[in-house]
Amino acid sequence: MTETAHSAAHVGIVGGGPSGLIMARALRAAGIEYELIERHTELGGIWDPENPGSPMYESAHFISSKYTSYFYGYPMPEHYPDYPNHRQLHAYIRDFARTFGLRENIQFGVEVKHAKPLGNEAQDGWHVLLGTGETRTYKGLICANGVTWHPNMPDYPGLGLFKGEVLHTVSYRSAASLEGKRVLIVGAGNSGVDIACDAARSADSCVISLRRGYHFVPKHIFGVPTDVFLGGHVRLPKGVVIPDDPSKMLRALIGDLTRYGLPAPDHKVLESHPIMNTQILHYLAHGDLSAKGDVASFTPTGAIFADGTEEEFDLVLFATGYEYRVPYLDPELFKWKQGHPELYLNIFHRRLKGLAVLGFVEFASAGYQRFDEMAQMAAMDAYIAQSAEGCGEWTRMKAEDHPNLRGTTDYIDSPRHANYVDVAVYRRILSEIREKFGWPDPADALYQGIPGR
Repeated sequence: MTETAHSAAHVGIVGGGPSGLIMARALRAAGIEYELIERHTELGGIWDPENPGSPMYESAHFISSKYTSYFYGYPMPEHYPDYPNHRQLHAYIRDFARTFGLRENIQFGVEVKHAKPLGNEAQDGWHVLLGTGETRTYKGLICANGVTWHPNMPDYPGLGLFKGEVLHTVSYRSAASLEGKRVLIVGAGNSGVDIACDAARSADSCVISLRRGYHFVPKHIFGVPTDVFLGGHVRLPKGVVIPDDPSKMLRALIGDLTRYGLPAPDHKVLESHPIMNTQILHYLAHGDLSAKGDVASFTPTGAIFADGTEEEFDLVLFATGYEYRVPYLDPELFKWKQGHPELYLNIFHRRLKGLAVLGFVEFASAGYQRFDEMAQMAAMDAYIAQSAEGCGEWTRMKAEDHPNLRGTTDYIDSPRHANYVDVAVYRRILSEIREKFGWPDPADALYQGIPGR
């Protein structure tokens, strides 16, 4: 084992996906030295299907539009469609890294095996052990490893008896694997619904099982991307009046979901993660796909549903989400709530100095500019950590401040929503903190002058 003693001012970033690269740019803009460690041989995180463990599949597209999803200061190319596919997203991420000169501080093909705080409450920094046997010492550690690497596999009665194929959607790649099969998809998140649409076209038959009712949001309203429309960036057609409540608008546009065999939603549209898919109702309406309630149990040849009906299947795909993990840190370092670490602003460890987690937050909004705003906070935290004086008020806030990030929204009670925030409330609170300490606001202009641009 060899020791590489890096400057105590250095920050270590783990992960070369979008959030890690956004973090690297924020540190560079703030003049803070960093090193990014990426276990794969290329950038992109989950958007690189060659990255071992990536859940990327052929039909995957962004669920938010290119108009709201770009990195600050770096719009997506004009020739991209409203909703880019995974290849276009991967190319965009790599071009972003080249444009801002981020590749030079990245160590590729190296896994972080373990990290631990040095000294009381990490006052002396962070010790990081790499898969090569080398070690690093950093003043701060940014965990940007993402949340879609560790599949959540549920345990249903009789599942072990089922003689067909059982997979999590993390292993799904293309509709070709569904041909000639009777497919059951358990779960109706965005990937589950996408794959159900693949199965409607390619499988012999397909059933999608939903534990509860959800709102299905079309990707376009009046011919423009839904996030652009809801953001008030377009003029309504003459004579069109849209209700203020998005749930009422959806009911007007979509109608009664129970007509498709779907359970009625038991919550308002913004009280759960939005399911952005235009095709799913098309296939249900044409009989190419059918919906069922929860699975009660499995049999050797299929499944029995909560309504007592039974069907036979060849393949069960669990679209049941992922576990939040920071695999190189001792879980005992965190307090956990429904599988999520409890963090100040869903970013900062409350006690351990210099530790931030980027991307462990859920909201009904495009992600990358929100990650930019979180990265800006983490960069300022790193700036404070490397200064001799520090900032007692900021340290106190991280330890004691408990702002309400959810506003008045009553999110559904599920592990997925344990860290959910109201994006307008969240952005307002971050803005108030930046104003309090005189930190710059993330915006397109902030990153125009950094080296490499």
